[in-house]
Amino acid sequence: MNNTGTNKAPGRWAASMVLMVFMLLLSGTAIAQGKKLVSGTINDTSGMPVPGVSVKETNASNFTATDADGKFAIQVTLGSSIEISAIGFTTQTILVDASTSDTLTISLEESTTELEGVEIVSVGYGTMRRSDLTGSISTVSEKNLVKGNIPSTELVLQGKVAGLTVVRGSGDPANGGSVRLRGGTSLTASNNPLVVVDGIAGVDINVVQPADIKTIDILKDASATAIYGSRGANGVIIITTKGGKGAQGLSVNYNGFMGVGKAANNLDMLSGNQWRQYVRDNGIADAIDYGGNTNWQKELQQNSFMQNHTLGITSNTENGGLRASLSYLNNEGIVKTSGLERTNINVSNYQYAWDRKLKFDVGVFANMDKWHPLDYRIFERSFNLNPTIPVRDANGDFTSVGGTLYENPVEILTNRTADSKRHRVLGYFKTELNLFDGFQAVVNTSVEHNALQGNTYKPSYAVLEGRTENGYGQKTYGEYMTTQLEAFLSYNKVFDKHSFGALAGYSYLENMYEGFGAQRSGFETDLFGYNNLGAGYSYRLGDVYSYKGKSNLVSFFGRANYAYDGKYMVTGTIRRDGSSRFGANNKWGVFPSAAVAWNISNEGFFSYVKENWKVNNLKLRVGYGVTGNQDGIGEYRSLSILGVGQDSYYDPATGTWSLAYSPTQNPNPDLKWEQTTQLNFGVDFGVGDFLTGTFEVYNKNTKDLLYT
Repeated sequence: MNNTGTNKAPGRWAASMVLMVFMLLLSGTAIAQGKKLVSGTINDTSGMPVPGVSVKETNASNFTATDADGKFAIQVTLGSSIEISAIGFTTQTILVDASTSDTLTISLEESTTELEGVEIVSVGYGTMRRSDLTGSISTVSEKNLVKGNIPSTELVLQGKVAGLTVVRGSGDPANGGSVRLRGGTSLTASNNPLVVVDGIAGVDINVVQPADIKTIDILKDASATAIYGSRGANGVIIITTKGGKGAQGLSVNYNGFMGVGKAANNLDMLSGNQWRQYVRDNGIADAIDYGGNTNWQKELQQNSFMQNHTLGITSNTENGGLRASLSYLNNEGIVKTSGLERTNINVSNYQYAWDRKLKFDVGVFANMDKWHPLDYRIFERSFNLNPTIPVRDANGDFTSVGGTLYENPVEILTNRTADSKRHRVLGYFKTELNLFDGFQAVVNTSVEHNALQGNTYKPSYAVLEGRTENGYGQKTYGEYMTTQLEAFLSYNKVFDKHSFGALAGYSYLENMYEGFGAQRSGFETDLFGYNNLGAGYSYRLGDVYSYKGKSNLVSFFGRANYAYDGKYMVTGTIRRDGSSRFGANNKWGVFPSAAVAWNISNEGFFSYVKENWKVNNLKLRVGYGVTGNQDGIGEYRSLSILGVGQDSYYDPATGTWSLAYSPTQNPNPDLKWEQTTQLNFGVDFGVGDFLTGTFEVYNKNTKDLLYT
């Protein structure tokens, strides 16, 4: 018995030891695979919370993102790590073990490289990562805009975007450039791209001065512009200004330009001596030599001084910010008496409320222009006039000789007064509400007011019109007001390898214009100029006129986009526009679009090309869409209209003569939208850090052209 008991004891002891080791292993495994809830706040280097930061457990599908206050909470396996990443910031990795604090405060550092690699692009009513784009969109940053004394804001884009043509028709500083994106699409309607400033669509591009621009995004193809429906037929230019966002504190900056301008070239015309030699060599007996030697082109020109100054002030706090800028531009112009003087004020403010779930934006852009319009007949005369004619005769008066188109251009330029003023004011108020992660409600309201005043006086001694009219004066005034309301809901969510976005909205637009004008001739004295038109004694039909008109545009729009694993993207948009400008049978138009993209560079099989050929980006895109056009045809073109004629009739009942009214336009209930369809193929590529590019092939067709 003793022997047997002794033999069983070691067996029980061994079994106990094995069980203990097994339990310890299980315990260790349980500890290693235990879960830990980690929460915290993520800020930038200035201490401001950063919303939308990705917090992901490495080697797992566990994922969350920070809320509007930069807060997050995630449950991770002990011994694993969390990866913290956001666009524009350096990615951080933190090991989570038993010693890791349950509550973390993490500071992210900005990364210029990351910003360049993951670029955010405005796509209309929102933004997207460039890597997720399916449409054709180009971006020009502040540092790449055309610099210098820019008299019209669209000129900052000259030569900067493929397919975008910005051409100045003259060197007159008061004249802007003609802008065409992928060519014109219409005969009579507008061919200008839609301009969107800080989310406000359809504004005058010159309400924003170059020094206030942060980025410009250009939407080219119909799949990108269809979200704007009939307003995007000619492409869209989205301008983002420098708001008050940034590091906390106060900053002041100034930039300015000064320069001297002169005519770069003139037409090669004969001088007075060359003219005389030509007459002698060709035996022209009836040629008249007036004894002078005048370069008529240079007589109209001057060396001009140009200056442009901008002072900007930015102030930021934890829950708000303010930016104000004051700009002054003065360009004398290379043609005498021309020139442009512009003063611009820009004030914008944003404020957070309700734990940063609610945001308000308010801003005002205002500028005033003064310039002296030119009579372009002076150039025609300077090319035709005999170079032997002196500018002034022996008595010091302007030389005047007979003949067609032979009026003295210096006299035309000098003996007239032409002054114009223009005021532009854009005010907006925007509200953004973030109810929960990924969901946003936005309401934008804006009012833009433009006013144009013109004044002209041609004295009784002026060769053209002045002498024949015994003095001629004119004053005109026109104002244009655009009132706009846009409201939309958006939802964007990233889960695992899937990225989804949806947008639905409503837009209401009202355009109103009105003005008047008066002209009079027959002045006993030239002392009043254009300031006392009543002093003229010559009365004619049409000397006084006024006008007013209004149109409305109502829209419903939506967009959905989906991306999988950064490889496959699809976007669809639709917009339904209703315009008061069209006939009763065609008030509404529907404008859809769709686009798909394949980012080949994110495929596994492409890794060899990345490593060996340094091709780090290759994406194929194809898109198709329809846009409309209703701008440029004017109001009431579908209605029957009566107008006053030149004839009068006798009313025997009253014994008076009255002006007759008669139809000036037939009704057209079938007047309908222009429609432009566009098919676009694109290839985006990048090689190393030194070369990026895009190839685009598109087919653009417009039908149902508007024409009288």
